[in-house]
This record gives sequence, C-alpha cells and structure tokens, in this order.
Amino acid sequence: MTIPELTRNCFQSGISAAKWANLCKLFISKNSADQSTEAIENSISNSILVLYRSYPGDPALHEYLKYALKNGMISLAVFVATLLQAARNPELHNAATLDMLCRIALDAHFSSGQPLVAFDESPIVILGVVQDALSLLEIAHTLPVSHFHQLTTSSSELLILLLSYNPDMTQISISQAAVHYQTTNDLLLNFQLLPGLKEVLEHFERQLRKLMGDDAKLAREAQMMHTMQLTIGRGDVVGSSSNTDLVSLSLIFHTFITYRTGDFGAGNLQYCAALLVGLFRWTSWSPIVFYTQTLLCAFVCLSQSSTITTTMWKTFIVGRLPQILVAFEKCVNTENPNSESDWKHAMQNALFTILRRTDVLSLCDTIISQAEGNSSPPSQSLVRCFLKELIVHGLLEQRLAATFDQGIINDNTPTLKSEAQEVGITLETYLEAKLSGEGDEPRMWLGRIRREPGSHAAFGDFVKQRFANAANQLDIDAMGHICKLLYHDQLLDALSLHIKISELVAHALQFFELYTCETVGDPQTALSHIGDVVMFLQSTLARFNFQSNIFSVDGKTMSSEFLKSTAEVYSSSSLTGGDLTTFNAWLKALFESEGIEDAILRSTQPKTLLRIAASLVLHAIGLTIEGKMNMDALRNGVMYFSDPLLDWTLVGVIKALLQEIHQKRFNAPIHLEVLQTLLLSPSCPRLVLTLCGPLVMSLLANRARKGSGSVAPAALNNEDLQRVLTTALGVREEARIRSAITMGSRVPWQEYPRQAIQTALNMARTNKLPSIDVERCLKVISPSQFLQILWSELVAVATVPSEIEHSRRLAVFILTAPRPPITPPLLPIFLHNIVPSLIIYIDSQPEQTMTMSAELLVALVSSVLTAAMHLELAMQSASVTPQPLFGQTSSAMARRLVADLRLLKFSYTSSTLAQRLSSSQSSLANFPVFMELGT
Repeated sequence: MTIPELTRNCFQSGISAAKWANLCKLFISKNSADQSTEAIENSISNSILVLYRSYPGDPALHEYLKYALKNGMISLAVFVATLLQAARNPELHNAATLDMLCRIALDAHFSSGQPLVAFDESPIVILGVVQDALSLLEIAHTLPVSHFHQLTTSSSELLILLLSYNPDMTQISISQAAVHYQTTNDLLLNFQLLPGLKEVLEHFERQLRKLMGDDAKLAREAQMMHTMQLTIGRGDVVGSSSNTDLVSLSLIFHTFITYRTGDFGAGNLQYCAALLVGLFRWTSWSPIVFYTQTLLCAFVCLSQSSTITTTMWKTFIVGRLPQILVAFEKCVNTENPNSESDWKHAMQNALFTILRRTDVLSLCDTIISQAEGNSSPPSQSLVRCFLKELIVHGLLEQRLAATFDQGIINDNTPTLKSEAQEVGITLETYLEAKLSGEGDEPRMWLGRIRREPGSHAAFGDFVKQRFANAANQLDIDAMGHICKLLYHDQLLDALSLHIKISELVAHALQFFELYTCETVGDPQTALSHIGDVVMFLQSTLARFNFQSNIFSVDGKTMSSEFLKSTAEVYSSSSLTGGDLTTFNAWLKALFESEGIEDAILRSTQPKTLLRIAASLVLHAIGLTIEGKMNMDALRNGVMYFSDPLLDWTLVGVIKALLQEIHQKRFNAPIHLEVLQTLLLSPSCPRLVLTLCGPLVMSLLANRARKGSGSVAPAALNNEDLQRVLTTALGVREEARIRSAITMGSRVPWQEYPRQAIQTALNMARTNKLPSIDVERCLKVISPSQFLQILWSELVAVATVPSEIEHSRRLAVFILTAPRPPITPPLLPIFLHNIVPSLIIYIDSQPEQTMTMSAELLVALVSSVLTAAMHLELAMQSASVTPQPLFGQTSSAMARRLVADLRLLKFSYTSSTLAQRLSSSQSSLANFPVFMELGT
C-alpha cells in the first residue's frame, strides 16, 4: 500500500476528507519514518492531483485538498509546486479544473497568510516554480474560453504573487536566465495579458536581460529564432528544436537497450556518448535543457515500460546512464574545454526540475516493486540510487545531493562496494572471492549483484577477464563455472549494458573448438563442464539474437553456425572417416553396453558429439521400429541424455524429434515416448525446456487441432508437459507464446514496417515515448520500399501542425542512426535514390498538395544532412570509428544532391529545394557547396 493507493481507494469508496486524513496520518506513522516531511507532503498532494485526470473538477477532491491544506498535511508551498508541475500534463488540461485548483491555492494564501514558496527556499527552486507558472499561463491561453471559469485570470494572479518574492537573480546561470527570458518574451509577444501581469513580466524580463548581458542576449535570441521557426515553410529550413521534446531521446534510448550487444548499443560507451553529442549539437539545446530532457526521458521510459523491461530500464538508469554522461561530458569538453562548469551547473538544475516530477518518480518506484514481485515500495527509491551513482561518477557533489534527498546522508545501507572497501580490496577481487565457491552461495551473491546496478560495471570487468583467462589457458573448471553461473541467471542482460557479450561468445566458441578430454584426469566431469559452455552459448545466442554468426576477439574470428545445425540428422551412410567411427562407437556405448567408459570420452571431440547426438537417438529409434533393438535398450540409452554428461546435447535431440513427429503427422508413438521421457525427466535442464518450449507448445497445439488420430491417448501427457513448460518459461511468457500460436500474427508480415512507423507516430501523438525497430523492418522489405512507406506516412500527418515536429524527428532518427554492418545505411539511399524520384512525383500533384509536399521535403533534407554532419563530428571527437558512418561523408552527399538538383532545375520542387538550401544561413555554414545552387 502506498499513499497514492490509499487516497485513490478512499476517494473511490466515498470516504470523507477527515477520515481520509486520519488514515493517511496512521499510514505515515507506520511506513514513512525514513522520508522527509517535504517528500511526504509531495506524495499526498500528487495523490490527489493525479485523480483529477480521471475525475476533473470533482468536489470531493476539492474537499480533500482544502482539508489537507487547512490541517497542515500539505504546506501551501508544496501544493503550489506540485500543482504547477501536474498542470504540464496534457491529461489535466481542463480549464475548469485548473481554475478551481488555482483558486484553492489563492484562497489558502489570502485566508491563512501562508507563503506560496518556502521562506528559506533557494532562488533556483523559486525560479523553477515561476517557470512552471509561466507554462501554466501559456496553457491557459491555449485552452477553450469558459464563461464560468477564468483560468487566465487565476493563473495570472498566481504568477504575479510568485514573482513578488524577488529571488536573488545573481545565483542563477546565464543559461537558466535565458530559458526564463525566452518563455517570458513569448508570453509578452503572443498573448493579450492582464495589465498588472504585463507590467510585472516586463520588469522580470528587464532583470533577466540585465543578468544575461547584451552579448549573451543577442546570442540567445539568435538561437531562439533558430529554435522557434516552424519546420515547414518559414525561416531557416533546418527546422526547430523544442525544449520539451522527448521523441529523439526516446528513440535513441530504446535503441541503446534493444541493440545493447551490438556496435551501436549501450555496451559501446563511446558510441553512446557520441550519439548524444550529435543530438546535443543538432538540437542546439542549452546544457540545462539537454540534461533535463535526458534525465526526464530516461525516467519516463521506465514509467511507461512493461513488466518484462522494467528491470532493464532501472539497470540502465542507475548502472549505465551515469557512465554514458561522464563519457558525453568528456567528449563535449574536448570540443569546448571551458564548458565543464556549465555541465556541473546543468546537472544541478536538471535534478531540481526532475525531482519535482513526483508523478513520474513515484510511478517508477511502483512498477519497479511490481516487476520485482514486492508488495511494498523498494527499500531505496530509484532517485536515491541514481543520486548515489551520480556522486560516485563525479557528476554531483554529495553536499548538493543532500539538498535533493536529505536521507541520503544517513543512508548506511550496505553495498557490495562498501563491503569490499571494509576489507581493503577492490570490488572485482571481492566478487571473485564470493563467486568462486560451490553450491548455492554463488547464486545468492549473483542475486545481490543483480539488485545493485552500481556493481554491474565491476562485475562485467570481472566476467570479461575470467572468460579471457579461461579461454587462453584452456581452464575447463574456470570456464565451466562462469558459464554455468551466467546461463542460469538473468544477470547477463544487465552485463550487456556494460560489456560486449559478443566477446564472451567468441571466447566460449574458441574454448569449445580447442578443448579436448584427451589428457584430462576426469573426462566425465570435464565433459559436463564443456556442456555448461555449450548451454551458455545456446542461451546467449537465443537471448540476444545476434545478427551475425561470426564473433571476433583479440584478432581471432569464430563461427557459431554449427550450433544452428545440431538438429540435423545424418544417416550412417552419409558419415565418413572419423565421424563414422565415432558414431558407431557411441551408438554401441549408449544402446548396447552397460556404461560409457572414459576411453570413448577421451577420444571424442565435443563438437563431433554435439553434431551427431540427434542422429544417435533417431537412428536408435529407427532400429527399434525395425525390430533390431528392443525398447528397454532404447530407454536405457535415452536416459543417458538426462544426465549432465550428455544433457547439453538435448536441444538438438529434442528439435530433431519434433521435426520427425511433425513429418510423420503424429503417427510416431516411439518418437513421442522418447520426447516425453526427455522433457519430463526431473533432471532435464531448465534451459533446454526454455529453448525448446515454444516448439513443444506448437506441437501440443497442432495435436489438439488435429485430434489424437492413431496416437494412443497415453502416448502424450499434455497436462504434465504443460506444467513443466510453464515452470520453465514462466506464466507470463508461456501465456504469450500460447496466444501467438493460437491467434497468429494480427498483422500480415508485409505490413509490419508501415505499422511500426504508424505506431511510433501514434505513441508520440499520445505523449508516450516512441520506439521503432528499423532493422526488423528492413528484414521484411527492401530499404527503398521502407523509405517510400516512411515518406507516405510523413505526408499523411503533415497536414496536422502538431504532428510535424514528431514526424520530422522520427524521420531524422531513422535516416541518420548508424546501422549494423549487415544493414545498408539509409541516408544515401534516401538522398540519391528516393529524393530525385520524389521530386518528379511531387511535381505531378495538384498545386496545394505539391506545395505542402515540397516544403516537407525541404525540411526533411536539410534536417537529416545537418544531423548527419553533427553526428560525424561527434564520432570524431569520441574517436569511435574512422570510416564514414553512412558509407560516404555528409559533405559528399550534399555535393551529390547539388548535382541532382541541377539536373532537375526546371522542376518546381527541385527549384524550391535549391532556393531554400542556398538561402539558409545555417545550411550554407554547414555545407558551403549549397552556394552553387544560388548561381
């Protein structure tokens, strides 16, 4: 139970304000001893405000607020701050509701004399509240006018009172002053304000101008003009950059997570930093705006995540994002050595803003608890964990962190890092000592590591070094031990944010290729350790779905292709040489003798045994069907595959059995018995059930649809099979697979790319953070077809002004985000193949449609070229990659575009594009070759 849940339950049950207040006080006395008074007041205030989204203007909610203010449960200062923050959410944009909330605050102030902000509040916080009040006034002027509720009046009165507190302006940075100046200037220029408010705002503007200085003001105004111009049809063609946009950052963060194991994912620190630098330069955001948007986007992504991905987002925010920001600052400071202090100040201001978003932060803690299976909030809030990591990485001073979270000073919660420091060793050494034991103890320590994202980087370094050493020394005990730990635990997902999992795979493949049991003292134990290596490889390849079968490390290249053919069945006549000898020896050892001797283990290459395992089982079944082997011999031999000695070959064996059963249309009773025996064996590895589970569920579903036929009812125990599969896969995953098998895809695979683009645009439209899997789209259709669909969807939303910015940012991301080597870069294809054909197509349209489409093309071309140029420069600063990201440089693409436009100089669309590019100062500054278009 939390305060928001308590408030919601009381309100929906019709409980009076007084009784609700008593319940809140009782709850707080028992559950909130470690929380500050301000945090509790924030929680109470937000628990009421969030209900207004579903129950706008409800009188009972008014009574809750009035009672809480009157009885001191919420200070007026906290209520005003939370109200103004909540008002930013579009779901609360109801003029009547906002007017009544403002009136509650004003009435409480005039009746009690309580200040609207605390007397000892810092100027930065006060100005943050003022900025929120300015935003509310903007909202008030855009909402429909009501004759009964005057939101413009009440919000104006509230803003006048807030500005009367006269904070010390000298304590804020020029960048922050510029943000306030921009908003104030917008209000004065664009809206008819009340006379009293206009005078106050003009005075506030003069103070800000004086603080900024003439030079700073002129520079900022130039940036503002660049920022405020519309994407289509006005001013500079490069387009605008909204200070409240989260679309670009969301697309980037989702890509970091989705492709974390690749060259362009979270595991590649320098690339992540360079991509953020490129975005920072392209958007022209100030450091404060950039950090505010970056942190807000990360927390909102977590708050909107599914239960499956919540833990990954928490791990990313706490364990990886601070490291990325350190690398980002290093890259930015390389370009501008004097900007270090700006970024320290930006982080401080960004945190002030983010921590007022208690609606988002409380939701994050709630869904983290749900994902971790806890009924109560986590022992440490997400914010506290994040602040601690910012301190560790030097992004925030501890004294400042205490101003955000007073409890952080006295928080002595033991961590792995603190325990290592107490015994005087590094965290890596401490982890190595704890994980080297046997039994359940290493699993317990893995659980602790999983819960502490701050330890993941050190654990990643330890794992990477352990794999390298074991592979180089062919140490079977060390390699088997670390592989077994990782494939049994979900911690590998967290590690993928810090290290290249592909390198671990390469080390494991190298080890498997080279290791033999020829000279080992105990070949049976060695072979079971080899099995752990194989199961690690199978698990990792399935979990991360690598785009390539080739893995490289330390100049050595290995292939995983053989793991895809373990279900292939070879006839004895197709085997030759050593393979045939090994096959016959193992067939006899498994099905014709009383045991497996060490000699056969020493003489067999593990890779050969993995390749022939399915053939051995299927051949023995064939002999049984022909009457050449009795059932007892078959059953005895099959049971060896449930033992650690051979259970690592089971994935190929089970898949081969499933293929044979399908081919025989279930008329395969012996195959079904063997399959069921292996799957229902108590010693069948959970990993095998997980990897083969979807195929087995498909088999059961097909049998249910076709009926039992000639198969005896007892031949397949559906209930027991379903039970073991549900246990292995988990209830949620099992239900998802069953639904997919039953219903199939709701969208034809050919339509997936269009649906993916539409979904991303719809998410942005509804204030949800979008993501898109471009690589998956390009597996369905060709790059040219995908780009044509992208253009058609952009045109479809171009008539809606509010959609233009979202669609432009989505298109820029799709065209400029670096692609894996197996995927062609999209930007050159778009500029050199699609744009010339679009010019001809647009010219053939009616005049009105032609003009709109031409302007859309202008905005898109200029935006993607500028974004590509900034990304190239950022990659150079971060020393990421020497070769062109897009196969050719942005300047080369611009030069080619100029030549194409000259060839089409009599085209209206081509002329428009040429004129706009040659007259744009920013385009000319970035690409001087565009001057040739004006001659």
